[in-house]
Amino acid sequence: MALMPIKFDLTKRVKLAQGLWLLYWLSVMAGVLIFSMGIFFKIELRKRSEMMDNNESHFVPNLLILVGLVACVINAFGGKVCHDSLDTIKFTKWKPVLKTYMSGCVVFCFALFVTALLCFLMQISLHFALAEGLKNGMKYYKDTDTPGRCFMKRTLDMTQIEFRCCGNNNYKDWFEIQWISNRYLDFSNDEVKARVQSNVEGKYLMESVPFSCCNPGSPRPCIQHHLTNNSAHYSYDHHTEDLNIWTRGCREALVSYYGGTMNSIGAFVLLFISMQAVVTVGMQYLSTSLETLADPENPESESEGWLLEKSVKETLSDIMTKITSLFKGNQMEKGVEEEQEALVTPWQPLALLCGSPCVKGGAKV
Repeated sequence: MALMPIKFDLTKRVKLAQGLWLLYWLSVMAGVLIFSMGIFFKIELRKRSEMMDNNESHFVPNLLILVGLVACVINAFGGKVCHDSLDTIKFTKWKPVLKTYMSGCVVFCFALFVTALLCFLMQISLHFALAEGLKNGMKYYKDTDTPGRCFMKRTLDMTQIEFRCCGNNNYKDWFEIQWISNRYLDFSNDEVKARVQSNVEGKYLMESVPFSCCNPGSPRPCIQHHLTNNSAHYSYDHHTEDLNIWTRGCREALVSYYGGTMNSIGAFVLLFISMQAVVTVGMQYLSTSLETLADPENPESESEGWLLEKSVKETLSDIMTKITSLFKGNQMEKGVEEEQEALVTPWQPLALLCGSPCVKGGAKV
């Protein structure tokens, strides 16, 4: 017995075909939007790849690009079928491929769900990539003369300005590294010597941050040096006064930005799945209603459409039977090949020993 059967006449079939045609072309535009989102996110990752320890994954944006292209092709094809369904003669040429097309739509919906899930989970991998990448980037901040690191200072400064952040976890991360190049230090100065000699690794460390950490909205001129020394500044207490530098770490800011972007894309993909499911169900009803016309030569005759030709249990049973028969068929083919090899193999050593066709009982072997 068919699952969820519905009676159709000509008017209902025409309305269904026209509605599906519109939804399919809306889905094509949604596919273009998903493709554009993948391109945008890939560009955003490329812009800050230096701060991601070169481990950032482009799998998700590449998957979005692929899914967007496939969505455009699948839905454009569905729109063409809906347009031709208004003419029973034109629709006939699509009948052989409709079952394959419907199966592909179901698989595509599953792929969309996996894509949406990966969008939500990607921020976890980004968190670890940014944690290590920002840490290394801050170490290379001073290496403006080193090939491959020349633009690290500019990248970090622009990131801190754009995202209103400072350091990896917070501004105190800059206290633990030497972010001023030795070429700009006067080693004849006693204070510089003292700072370098007081450090085990011979680094010039100080309680300062780069200019890009400064908050331009603060009414007070930026205090970027001696941040924890209250006596170095007039009317200043770093424990109680709000610092006029950004206090949020760049890892938190970037994860929030990328995470928000991926959550939005994932939500849109989930919404697109619902639209894709609607047009797939509609196409199933349309195709079955045209295949079951009481009089194929009379388009105005009534017909019946259904979601599944059999019940869910019977449909699943048929699918499992087909899979099992296919598996058994492969096993039988493999067994036949093994038997053929077994028949040939025992005579091979004998042929090698003879060096020429051997004779057994007057017949060549």
